[in-house]
Amino acid sequence: MRYLALATDYDGTIAGDGTVDKSTVEALQRAKASGRKIILVTGREMPSLIEHFPEWEIFDAIVAENGALLVIPSTKHEELLCEPPPQALIDDLTKHEVEPLSVGKGILATWVPHDGIVLQCIKELGLESQIIFNKGAVMILPPGVNKASGLAAALKYLQLSPHNVVAVGDAENDHAFLTASEFSVAVDNALPALKERADFVTKAKRGAGVEELIDMLIEDDLINLSPKRHFISAGTREDGEKEMIDPYNTGILICGSSGAGKSTTTLGILDQLCHSNYQFCLIDPEGDYESFQNAVVIGDTERAPTIEEVLQLLADPTKSVIVNLLGIALEDRPEFFTNLLPRLQELRTLHGRPHWTVVDEAHHMFPVEWKKMSQLAPENLRSILMITVHPELIAPEVYSSVDLLLTIGDNAQDKIKMFAKTAGLGAPRMPKETALEQGYGFGWFTKASKKVELLKLERSEIEKVRHRRKYAEGQLPEERSFYFRGPDGKLNLRVQNLVLFNQIAQGVDDDTWNFHLRNHDYSKWFKEFIKDDELSQETQMIESNKNIGARETRKLICAAIEKRYTLPATGAA
Repeated sequence: MRYLALATDYDGTIAGDGTVDKSTVEALQRAKASGRKIILVTGREMPSLIEHFPEWEIFDAIVAENGALLVIPSTKHEELLCEPPPQALIDDLTKHEVEPLSVGKGILATWVPHDGIVLQCIKELGLESQIIFNKGAVMILPPGVNKASGLAAALKYLQLSPHNVVAVGDAENDHAFLTASEFSVAVDNALPALKERADFVTKAKRGAGVEELIDMLIEDDLINLSPKRHFISAGTREDGEKEMIDPYNTGILICGSSGAGKSTTTLGILDQLCHSNYQFCLIDPEGDYESFQNAVVIGDTERAPTIEEVLQLLADPTKSVIVNLLGIALEDRPEFFTNLLPRLQELRTLHGRPHWTVVDEAHHMFPVEWKKMSQLAPENLRSILMITVHPELIAPEVYSSVDLLLTIGDNAQDKIKMFAKTAGLGAPRMPKETALEQGYGFGWFTKASKKVELLKLERSEIEKVRHRRKYAEGQLPEERSFYFRGPDGKLNLRVQNLVLFNQIAQGVDDDTWNFHLRNHDYSKWFKEFIKDDELSQETQMIESNKNIGARETRKLICAAIEKRYTLPATGAA
C-alpha cells in the first residue's frame, strides 16, 4: 500500500457551514478501517473544533491552529509547536479595536479587513510574525509555522513519511501541506489557484468530494494516478527529452562491465531520491558507497551490521541506511540478505518505507543457485534498484521485478538481448550499433515499450564529491597509477593519487619532470585514468607552452590539481 495516511482540512473540505455530514464521518471511518491513518489539519482552535465536530476523536492526529498545535486524540497528548502569541501584539491589536480577535495557544486570528492594522502593529513592534489568509480569515503565526510544518510533526509522531500521504483541502492556507504531501487533492469548491496546482480535483464539493476520494483510495490506492511532479530522471534521450521514472513501484536493473560507471549511474538516481527525501536502504557488499546526506553507514571490515540495527535506523523516516557487508564472509552474505529482505518488505507494508531497496552486486544477493530464493517473494520486490556485472548469474525469478533495464559499458546491447531471452520477452528494437561513450547507456522499459533508447545518464553531485575524494586520496591500482621514470627510465616512482602526485612532482629533478611534460604524459593520465577532461585540457595547454620552464609548469599543474581536488581540513577523508 502506497498511501498509508489521509490528511484533510476541515472547513470547506470535510465540513460545510462548520459541520460534517454523517456520510463523511462514515467515509473517514472506512479509511481508518482500511489500515490507513487519518489526520486532520485545520486552522481552527481545539475548543471550536470540539464544539462543532463531536467525532473529533476519530482522527489519529490533529494539527490545529494552522500548524501551531499537535493533538493526539487517543492519548489526549498536546504539543505546542511554536512560541505562544506575543502579549505585546495582543495588547496592541486590542488597543486598535481589532474585533473579533481570537487568541489560541500559538495563533492569533481575526478577519479581513483588519489585515492592514495587523501588519502595521507587527511592523511597529518589530516582530517576525507572519500573516496567513484563509479566505476571509487572517491568521498571525510565528515564521515557518503553517499546515506543512504541523503535518510534518504529526507524521513524525506516527512514524510516517510525507511520501505516503494523500492530502485534501480547499483554500489558500492549504497550499503548504498539499504541496508537502505525495498526492494533493482539491475538492471541487476549492479556490481556482489550489485546483490548478493539485494532482487531482474531485467531482463533488466539500464532504462529498472527500467521500469520493476515500472510495478511490480504498478501491485501488490511486494506482493509476501517479503524480508526475515526483518522477525522477534516468537520463536524456537523443531527442532531448528526459526518460522519467515513477519513484514508486518501479524495479530497475543496472548492468555493466567492471569500471563502466555502474556506481555513477546508481548515484545519479540515488542523488535525486535524496533530494526528494525518499528513504532508501542500500546493500553494499564491497564498501563501494560513501555516506550520503541523511544516510547512515553501518558495518565495516571490523564489524558486521545486524538486521535489528538496520530496522532501528529505518524507523526514522528521515534517515536512509547504507549496509556495509565487508564484515560478513563472502559466502555468508546471501544468507544475511535473505534474512534482511523480508523484514524490509514487512516494514514497507506497515509504514510504506523504505521507499527504495538498493542491492549492489545483485548476482551475489540473488544467485541462480540460491535455494532460499523462493522465500524472497520476488513479486513483492517493488521499488528496487539492482546493480550487477553479471545479469546472467541473477536468479530468473527476479527478472519479473524489472521495469527498467539500464546497460552501460562493453557489450551493452548483448546484455539487453540476453535479458529479453531469459525473461521470455520479445527482442526490443535496438538503436544502431554504437560504442557507448562514458556517461551514456541504453534504457529499456521492459513492460511498457518495445524500443531501447540511448540515454545520456544523470550525473550526481554526490558522485562528483566521491570522484574528487577517490582520485585525490584513494589508491589507484598499479595499471592505472602514474610512474615518474624519466628520460632514461632510471626512476620508477609510482603515484596512486593526486595528493601524492603533487608531493612527488615537487621532488623530482627537472629532467624527469620535463620528459613527461613534453610527452604530454600528465594530461594523458588525467584524461584516461583520473577521468577529468577539464584538468587534462588545462594541463595540455601548459605542456604545449614552450616559453615556460620546469619550475613554472610544475607550479601551474600542481595549482590546477589543488584547485579542483584539495579538500578543506574539515572534509578530509
